[in-house]
Amino acid sequence: MSEHLRLEFDDRLATIVIDRGAKRNALSLDMWRAIPGHVERVRERGARVLIVRGGDDFSAGADISEFGTLRSGIDGARRYAEAVHAAGCALTTLEIPTIAAITGVCVGGGCEIALACDIRVAAADSRFGITPANLGIVYHFDSTRRLVEAVGPAWAKQILFSGDIFDAATALRVGLVNEVHPAAEVRDRAVTLARRIATRAAVSVRGAKTIVGRIVDGEPGDDPAVTALYDEATASAEYAEGVSAFMSGRPPRF
Repeated sequence: MSEHLRLEFDDRLATIVIDRGAKRNALSLDMWRAIPGHVERVRERGARVLIVRGGDDFSAGADISEFGTLRSGIDGARRYAEAVHAAGCALTTLEIPTIAAITGVCVGGGCEIALACDIRVAAADSRFGITPANLGIVYHFDSTRRLVEAVGPAWAKQILFSGDIFDAATALRVGLVNEVHPAAEVRDRAVTLARRIATRAAVSVRGAKTIVGRIVDGEPGDDPAVTALYDEATASAEYAEGVSAFMSGRPPRF
C-alpha cells in the first residue's frame, strides 16, 4: 500500500483518493503498485460502485522525478510500465462501475487512470493532456486503445502526437469525459451518480458492463457466455423483485 492512496467506504460506495497534493497528485511507482490491492479490497467488500478522485488536482501523471532511477534502462522501463499497466487493468476488469471525479490537472498517467474508469465527471476548469511525446515514451497499447475507444482515432492521434494540454470543454466535445460541472460540484455529482447506479439491479449493471466491453473488443453476441448473463438475470432475486415492484407500483429494493 502507499501512504498517498486512501481507500474509503460509505455504505455501498467505495472511493480511492489520490492524496499527494504537494506533487499535484503525481503517481509514484509505489502508488501505481498499490492500486491493484485497493481494487481487490473494493471487490472483497462487495461495493456496488467505485469512485476515483483526487483533491485540488486529479493527477499530474507519473512522478517523472523517479524516471532517472526507477525507470532507467530498458528493464527498468519495462518494470515501470508493467506496474502502470497492472493498475489500469485492475480498474478496467473490476466488475462494478467505476467513476473518475476529475478536478484540476488530469495529465499523462492521470488520464490513464481516468480512462480506465467507466465514467468521467470533470470540473469546468480541469485540464487534460497525454504527453508521452514530450518525454520520448511510446504510450502503452491498452492505454492507447482506451483513448481511441473514448475519442476515436483522429482525436487520439492529435492528443498523442501534439502532447497539448486542453480544456474541459474540448474534453467533453471529443468524448474524453461524460459530464462537466463547476469544480465545487464535481465530487457531489460523482457521489450522486454512484448512489443512483448503486440502487439499480446489480445483475443488470454487471451484465451491461460485460456486454459493452465485449462489443468494444469485437466479440460475438451469440457466445454462450452472453447467454449465461441473460439466464443469470432471469433466475435472479433482483429480477423477481423488479417485476414485483413494477406490478405493485413501488420502487424496487435491490
